[in-house]
Amino acid sequence: LANPNPLARREAAQRLVGNADPVVLDALRLRQAEEANPLVKGVIDTALNIAVLRDPASQLNERLNAIDAVAGSLEPAVRNVLRDRLAQSDAAAERNAADRALKKIDLRTERYETADTIFFGLSLGSVLLLAAIGLAITFGVMGVINMAHGELIMLGAYTTFVVQQIFPDGHEWSLLVALPAAFLVSALVGIVIERGVIRFLYGRPLETLLATFGVSLILQQAVRVIFSPLNRSVVTPEWMSGALQINPIFSLTYNRLYIIVFALIVFFALQLVLKKTRLGLQVRAVSQNRGTARAMGIRSERVNALTFGLGSGIAGIAGVALAQLTNVGPNLGQSYIIDSFMVVVFGGVGNLWGTLTAAFSLGIANKIIEPMAGAVLAKIMVLVFIILFIQRKPRGLFPQRGRAAEE
Repeated sequence: LANPNPLARREAAQRLVGNADPVVLDALRLRQAEEANPLVKGVIDTALNIAVLRDPASQLNERLNAIDAVAGSLEPAVRNVLRDRLAQSDAAAERNAADRALKKIDLRTERYETADTIFFGLSLGSVLLLAAIGLAITFGVMGVINMAHGELIMLGAYTTFVVQQIFPDGHEWSLLVALPAAFLVSALVGIVIERGVIRFLYGRPLETLLATFGVSLILQQAVRVIFSPLNRSVVTPEWMSGALQINPIFSLTYNRLYIIVFALIVFFALQLVLKKTRLGLQVRAVSQNRGTARAMGIRSERVNALTFGLGSGIAGIAGVALAQLTNVGPNLGQSYIIDSFMVVVFGGVGNLWGTLTAAFSLGIANKIIEPMAGAVLAKIMVLVFIILFIQRKPRGLFPQRGRAAEE
């Protein structure tokens, strides 16, 4: 309680909430008179007010003041003692006060549970964004239905695992090596796929679907042969472990918080590449009018390979992020390929801002529906909604405009 760090003092006071030991209560009263930090002082006040409500010798007016002081507190001990007073008190005024306080606590609890649901929805949306943003390039810009996109995500996750095996004592900084390594591995595999298979199938989307589905099976089996079919675990760095505790009900887990920030950084970096670099200009030119771009001297085949490599490399980066949330296995990518296509189609094919909006919208919608309908039914309901939405707006939330879109 006398620690110079207010966070340590607050944690110590929280551990003493509900403690009825007279010695402990005397120590809290002494600290209450000296404490200057309002957060720490509030926890101490809560602990002392709970003690008043549990003291059979306390006066009615003291208990009423204590109930008013703790009304709205989210400490579990407060809820328990208020329920006891509501059930045991002989004074109508005290029962009414306890009832009002419990309703206020329930209202605050609902608000923070809603905030928690939105946070988990944003974290799911950030995962969908990372998984779909590479597909938004290969499918949205190039018109290629790449069913091997999930396996490119898987390769990024396995690259993270390999980097940690190479540096067994470097868990705290291995992600800094894994990110560029995963990008390069997935990008190179993507370029090989484009040069070896897809370049012969441009303008034939159904054939690209079948061909890349075959490639996905090859990549899955290759991983099973090299790493075995068993799932592998990736060690999470200490700076990504734990949670930021806002109150006893609401906390922000660091790994999901970092992934939300990371997804936004990747999104804006990709926007910068497409809008401000020569490669981005050429990608937009080839995607809008391949013939005119070639007449202007742009090597469309080289641009196609680099574009597909860029989208594949971003899929590899998504695998690094997913490795921090789940086990790494041969079927990792299959869990996200359908969701990724839904995000791209719902947001508007070829529109990165639409991909961002769709990813976070679907993530939040999933997490809101899940408690009421269950995880599987929530996915089905979201899928049905997207089907109905596409019936009304076939080009998604943010459709492309102009002559290229009409073509």
